[in-house]
Amino acid sequence: MLRLDHVQLAIPKGAEDLCRPFYVGLLGLKEVPKPAALDGRGGLWLESGSVRIHLGVEEDFRPARKAHPAIAVTDLEELARRMSEAGHEPAWDAAIPDVRRFYVHDPVGNRIEFMEG
Repeated sequence: MLRLDHVQLAIPKGAEDLCRPFYVGLLGLKEVPKPAALDGRGGLWLESGSVRIHLGVEEDFRPARKAHPAIAVTDLEELARRMSEAGHEPAWDAAIPDVRRFYVHDPVGNRIEFMEG
């Protein structure tokens, strides 16, 4: 049996405070402590229920513009509204029949998909 434990996205050094309002404020993820052995590396560990995202510092950072996590949410319209108000304009995609979804980019340019679920 396989189970996805977490998704890691790269961020540039020192971008933790830039990312917190997006991941904690807009998405409602909770910041959790990193193990002491990893704490000095920077980044953030975030979770909500079974969704766990690790933001890891990458020295030669380049945002993931194609690869992305897809997160199912209960109120897609409300999230799209909040994203838009915060300056993260949703890009709606109707390519898959019967799947409502949109993409946004986090504060450092990583692509994230949100779908109704």
